[in-house]
Amino acid sequence: LKSQVLVSKKNGVEAHDEMLFIITHQVYELWFKQILFEIDSIFEVFDRNIIDESHVGIVVSRLERINVIQELLIDQIKILETMTPMDFLDFRDLLTPASGFQSAQFRLIENKIGLQKDNRLGYGGVDYKEKISTDKLDEVKKSEDSKSLFNLVEQWLERTPFLEFDDFNFWDQYRIAVEKMILNDKKIIEMNEKLPESEKQNHFKQYKSTEKMFNAFFDESAFSKRLDSGENRLSYKATHAALLILLYRDQPILHNPYRLLSKLIDLDELLTTWRYKHHLLVTRMIGKKIGTGGSVGASYLKKATGKHRVFDDLTSL
Repeated sequence: LKSQVLVSKKNGVEAHDEMLFIITHQVYELWFKQILFEIDSIFEVFDRNIIDESHVGIVVSRLERINVIQELLIDQIKILETMTPMDFLDFRDLLTPASGFQSAQFRLIENKIGLQKDNRLGYGGVDYKEKISTDKLDEVKKSEDSKSLFNLVEQWLERTPFLEFDDFNFWDQYRIAVEKMILNDKKIIEMNEKLPESEKQNHFKQYKSTEKMFNAFFDESAFSKRLDSGENRLSYKATHAALLILLYRDQPILHNPYRLLSKLIDLDELLTTWRYKHHLLVTRMIGKKIGTGGSVGASYLKKATGKHRVFDDLTSL
């Protein structure tokens, strides 16, 4: 309760809304600490050779808690929006160079979830770690090079045992179903008398792209090219397993695995939503001004919204 020190007051002109600004961000850091606590507990559950049904249930419940916290963090932005831009400008310049880039805990969350170092959006040619305080720097560096939640989920998916039995090969059956679907859709386009010929050709071109994507899913060497180009990140085997789980989610044995994948998609979407809401807030408060951390403010946040997703492969399935 004594950690709220107003810079504006030190400078002789107290800005009323600086208290709100400080408290909101201190609360963020407390919730970040809890999120990291939950992520580390998930690592302990997942980082083993054998994971049974009860272990998956534990991970689902921990992810659910993280996601509920994220919903709360998104709602906190509404409180900051009770400030007017002029109220914010009363103290904003006094904070320079204070910045969200200095939040070591937020960077730890990103790294531990699985945001790749090479996929980070840069700004001004500066490594994001240059903004981290020296006492937290080693921890952040270690998180970059350690296994992430993405890695552990990928390994877990690769061990899924239901892809092939003596009398059933999931992937062969899925390929047959896809070929029938595409053939049927093409027939519907061809026989649609209301469609002009030019529009039919456009539809057929789109289906060529669809066929190309599916062919890569059935051909490991073609899929490897998608991995190399960054179009996909999840391994060939893990992608097969994730698709099986999503398609057969109503089978009792796959219910918890399906819930787990759903919670990971929710986690990614909620983090993206928070980034987007943050972008809107900054646009409202400072417009096109440079951020206090030296980035291009709202423009940086908008680009990070799309680029910093982790579980896009699951969403696209």
